[in-house]
Amino acid sequence: MSKHIVRSIEALSRLGGISSVFLLIVAMVVMCQMILMRYLFRAPTIWQTEVVVFAATAAIFIGAPYVLMKKGHVGVDVIELMMSPPNQRRMKCLGALLGLAFCVLMTVASGIYVYEAWEGGWTTPTIAAIPLWIPATPMLVGFGLLCLQYIVELMKLFNPELATSPAQNPTSAEDENTLHSHQRFGEAP
Repeated sequence: MSKHIVRSIEALSRLGGISSVFLLIVAMVVMCQMILMRYLFRAPTIWQTEVVVFAATAAIFIGAPYVLMKKGHVGVDVIELMMSPPNQRRMKCLGALLGLAFCVLMTVASGIYVYEAWEGGWTTPTIAAIPLWIPATPMLVGFGLLCLQYIVELMKLFNPELATSPAQNPTSAEDENTLHSHQRFGEAP
């Protein structure tokens, strides 16, 4: 049952990563269109700037769970590497619990904001007047998925068997990159 939950939540995180890539492509295409319209045809741009900003921002929030799942966040692990394995595990648990607490608070706050924007009919103060619940919803979805991914990370810390799946190959290129990232300065790979 636990493995099924982990796989399901990680599938949602992967879907978030794919959606994030799609949103960045949309932002890039609209940005190119905006540049062509403005400088080549001297035409005004009304909606393009907002679409680019909202799509790029949505990509950040919706892609965050995938980054957490892949351990792709930037971190300094000097202190962690000097600790014993049990203390490393405790430190990871504390970090995951604090991350989960923050994400729960942000999910609730985002939910309140989306609801108030929906009920209040809030729009952007531009000519396009985009309803604000639309660009705020990815923040709610992203933090909600991030909460689920933090729960999965905690489950993996408490039950290491959940961290390995039959599809994972221990000698994959990803594991090799992880090994190289933990070598000391000046050491040969």
